[in-house]
Amino acid sequence: MTASGSETTRTESLSIGSEASDLSDTPLRVENLRKTFGGITAVDGATFSVEQGSLTGLIGPNGAGKSTTFNLITGVHRPDGGSVYFDDDDITGLRPYQIANRGLVRTFQIARELSEMTVLENMMLAPDGQNGEKLWRSVTPGLRGEVQREEEVVLERAWEMLEFFEIDHLAEEYSGNLSGGQRKLLEMARALMTDPKMVLLDEPLAGVNPSLEKKLLAHVHELRENGYTFLLVEHDMDVIMNNCERVIVMHQGKVLAEGKPKAIRANDRVIDAYLGEEI
Repeated sequence: MTASGSETTRTESLSIGSEASDLSDTPLRVENLRKTFGGITAVDGATFSVEQGSLTGLIGPNGAGKSTTFNLITGVHRPDGGSVYFDDDDITGLRPYQIANRGLVRTFQIARELSEMTVLENMMLAPDGQNGEKLWRSVTPGLRGEVQREEEVVLERAWEMLEFFEIDHLAEEYSGNLSGGQRKLLEMARALMTDPKMVLLDEPLAGVNPSLEKKLLAHVHELRENGYTFLLVEHDMDVIMNNCERVIVMHQGKVLAEGKPKAIRANDRVIDAYLGEEI
């Protein structure tokens, strides 16, 4: 039992994700997305969609535009052209926090934890708009109880997520002391604290040892079965081909091919783009 005293089971802790089943069949649509940096075109008319409840892979050779596409979708960069739709709403050019508040969140290739805070403190900071963050609400008579109840709810969910990712034993450890794999687990747990509908995973297995890799993939599949939708960028083709129902291939900023893993593996254009790399 954790310090929260919660008797909630692992399945119950994921019940929020089941609400995502009410979304459209394609919660994320990218249409003719374009981005240049100086004279270099990073994304050149990329168009694709991600199906609800799927684990979709986004692959391509180095420099194909995958990371820039992630940044355009999540508001890190503003596109020079094209549109991004989430839940049929145009989110093109919104700021990252605005997009996250709509339920579209991401992880980063290099985990961005606050190293001088504990794992639990990192988790508690993740949900946006907490009343306790507003000084006037925390000191106003009559509102202190509301703030305290909200904090209790956030704390309980934080413990549930830490238990789900099996890092609850690290709750009081400074996040800067975690291994690379443990940081990836923390980053995903923290992303889920925001109550998302869809998660974009940017190379979540980079630097992760085989044992933690299996554990993280198992968590992703369990979350998907509970209604979450994932878009995954990953260089390990075995991971993509063995775990994703659908694969989108980018090359030189464009979508070169998309389909089921078996079809992508046999696609001559994809093979040529990878210059004979094993896929």
